[in-house]
Amino acid sequence: MDTKKALPILFAVMFFVYVGFGIIIPVIPFYAEDLGASPTELGFLMAVYSLMQFLFAPMWGRVSDRIGRKPVIMIGIFGLALSFFLMALSTELWMLFAARIIGGFLSAATMPTVMAYAADITTPENRGKGMGVIGASIGLGFTFGPAIGGIFSKTDLQMPFYVAGISSFITFLLVIFILKESLAKEDRHPTDRKRPSLLKALNGPESVLFFLSFFVTLSLAGLEASFAYFAAEKAGLGTTELGYIFMIMGLAGAIVQGGLVGRLTKRHGEGFVIKIGILVSAIGFFLILFTKDFLTAAIFITIFGVGNGVIRPSVSALLTKRANTGHGSVTGLLSSFDSLGRILGPILGGLLFSIASGLPYISGIVLSVVAFILFKMYSAKTSQGAVQKSH
Repeated sequence: MDTKKALPILFAVMFFVYVGFGIIIPVIPFYAEDLGASPTELGFLMAVYSLMQFLFAPMWGRVSDRIGRKPVIMIGIFGLALSFFLMALSTELWMLFAARIIGGFLSAATMPTVMAYAADITTPENRGKGMGVIGASIGLGFTFGPAIGGIFSKTDLQMPFYVAGISSFITFLLVIFILKESLAKEDRHPTDRKRPSLLKALNGPESVLFFLSFFVTLSLAGLEASFAYFAAEKAGLGTTELGYIFMIMGLAGAIVQGGLVGRLTKRHGEGFVIKIGILVSAIGFFLILFTKDFLTAAIFITIFGVGNGVIRPSVSALLTKRANTGHGSVTGLLSSFDSLGRILGPILGGLLFSIASGLPYISGIVLSVVAFILFKMYSAKTSQGAVQKSH
């Protein structure tokens, strides 16, 4: 399947998947509360999904290297649809937890495999563009999903889960009938015996990129968990204004990822884009400390969002270019590090906010500096390796 046809289909698939995710975001706290969840249990309910993704994304990535991308993407999206319907039918809290665990386990197949698919169908020069398109579709899905969820929750709290389930099932059909396999049979690896192990991938210079991605996601998740409280304290903003702010941030991030990342990486390379992204997100964190009204909150968080948004596709592109363990194995491991950031980020953000309201953003600046240093280390290691090879 050629790139021009496949990328729009991948865009649609990931857009609908993340619209489904987004639909339940504003509803799940109230739905869980109705089933008797305490704030702590709600935290576990949110974390258990990311935990399953952390544990199983590398496995699904390796499976896609062995049997092909399409069947694994189908498993992920079917699992997602199933989990939404199970959540809609939950009458006890344990049923909601079971649905989240099943959904986390199966849908962990989607993200790494779609990224591996994008890596399969793009040339090394266009890899950044392919990953940027995936990033843009996720950003747009998260932008529109919560608004749709808010509208349908007015009917009743179960309705958004049914809508998300139907949306995911339609996406599943789209994959079956329209998406063609990207991994040729001769490129599949029925066994991993001849393949370098994932531990080897974590020992090489590329390991720095996995940790960089973790720090970037950790700081983003910390911001997402604490910003509502921060904006209420500093600028008296409520949920409606916050919805608009995150919508503006999502749209800006999606436009930059979809339109700019590909051009910049083609012209200057992924390394340049990663460094610029880290610097811009650090500036965004710094500016957020000076939030005083809706306008400043929207502008400052959007600056952060644009910087943060260009890092992930560039890291994915760089890793898949250098991968010698199969694209699925690498993207699976990257998804796992992202999920770890999503598990620990809200805990860290909440803890820091309880000490001082500005601390999550000061820690964001610190994490950005750490990420920048990590990338400098990676650049030094790879250029050193290139010099040694030339001799």
